[in-house]
Amino acid sequence: MNLEPTAADEAFRVEVAQWMREHLSGDFAALKFRGGPGDEEHEPALRKRWERELASGGWTCVGWPREHGGRGLSIEQQVIFHEEYARAGGPGRMGHIGEGLIGPALIQFGTPAQQQRFLPEIVAGREYWAQGYSEPGAGSDLANVQTRCWQEADGSWRVQGQKIWTSLAHESDWIFVIARCEPGSKGNKGLAFLLMPLDQPGIEIRPIRQISGGAEFNEVYFDGAVAQADHLVGQPGEGWKVAMGLLEVERGVSTLGQQMHFAHELELIIKAAKRNGRANDAAIRARIAQAWCGLRVMRYNALRMLSGGQIGLRREALIYKYYWSNWHRDLGELAMDVLGAEGSVMSDDPDVRPLQQMFFFSRADTIYAGTNEIQLNLIAERGLGMPREPRPAG
Repeated sequence: MNLEPTAADEAFRVEVAQWMREHLSGDFAALKFRGGPGDEEHEPALRKRWERELASGGWTCVGWPREHGGRGLSIEQQVIFHEEYARAGGPGRMGHIGEGLIGPALIQFGTPAQQQRFLPEIVAGREYWAQGYSEPGAGSDLANVQTRCWQEADGSWRVQGQKIWTSLAHESDWIFVIARCEPGSKGNKGLAFLLMPLDQPGIEIRPIRQISGGAEFNEVYFDGAVAQADHLVGQPGEGWKVAMGLLEVERGVSTLGQQMHFAHELELIIKAAKRNGRANDAAIRARIAQAWCGLRVMRYNALRMLSGGQIGLRREALIYKYYWSNWHRDLGELAMDVLGAEGSVMSDDPDVRPLQQMFFFSRADTIYAGTNEIQLNLIAERGLGMPREPRPAG
């Protein structure tokens, strides 16, 4: 990755910023800085309209190859797009799971028919996806999935089981599901990766109410629900390979957009500290400075992570989730300490509410997408080559 921007890159940055100023206006102005983690229930219908607005300007799937409907942008230009999108207050993406996860997985592992069926709808912002990975007994230990599937005589697949923490399943059209297709198999063996419509008999979606009051997470129950024969990605038993390939793209260029969102939250904290006088507290000032330094460390590690060409679980990427999740949790605590008493009661004040939501949601940052303990194991074993932690026999 070229860390020195070219004239073309600078011109592209101006183009993105101008488009955002012109289009994130009118009805869409209400979406600025909304719809992110902890706020994903905000105006879902309007945010779906925004996805189609992005698509009309060619701003969805910007890193996908052109032959699959994307813009084929360089890593440098993808970084610029995500940074300027976040800087302008672009809302949380309803199409994130389709564009950032299942789409790239289908480009890598899907059949031509699957690519032709699903990729154009993701690019156009017309279909939305949920992720069916975690279960009550298989969160960080994803290989412990117990949801099972079996093939019928006509080739279709039936699915029985439960998924949990399924973001925006109630607003999604499709879900990709990892399920056990070989009876008696254990761990990462004998799994299938299936694509399933959510609007069908045999699927029930139940909201999970959170401490912040929202319910963007869901439990999804499968009781003989159907996936068509041609909606199996890869071969039976290859589900783990597809699932891991999908997760490798999770730590890509959008991380720079995430950091711009974090920078906005830090700005809100500084604004609150200046408003209520806590900016004069030496300890608070030191913590704000430390948070700013942490953001810079995060940025340069992300650029280092992206500079290797192939995005995946390289050594630089292994530390990323552990670092940002702990940093963000600490930022939430700083926000509450800055707000003081005014942060102790739920508020609709636009200067208070975002910081309260951030505090509540950031408590989960070190748990979802791999707990701190799992992340440290990955760093030790894959990054540093240390002996594997003893596993239970059997």
